[in-house]
Amino acid sequence: MTALYQSRALADAMTEKLRIFAQPQRLMILSCLLSGEKSVSEIDAMTAIGQPALSQQLAELRRAEMVRARRAAKQVHYTLADDEVALCVRTMEAMLGQGDTAAALQSALANAAPAAAPRRTPAGAAAFARIG
Repeated sequence: MTALYQSRALADAMTEKLRIFAQPQRLMILSCLLSGEKSVSEIDAMTAIGQPALSQQLAELRRAEMVRARRAAKQVHYTLADDEVALCVRTMEAMLGQGDTAAALQSALANAAPAAAPRRTPAGAAAFARIG
């Protein structure tokens, strides 16, 4: 896995993804979908975003491939596109200390932390002057 500081292209891609998350109504929709598939009317009832804005934000989430749509007769149902989107939303909720997700994510992040890089021993005068 390449770290963001090593690749401008990856940093640009992440910035675009964060732009999608950075809109309050889209974030509300994604959070609503954490509990599973919902129809447009269910999302509207749960978020109180309002039909015109909701349709616009759902279209943006579809374009960004963060949600999937399924048509059943006249109803359209939405789900999160994948586990990565769910993890991002859960992480944001955890950062705000919302629900049981915060403790679970803290534990997962602690267990997934990369091992510390070995300390380099300085050479020459730096080794002589090194303090503990």
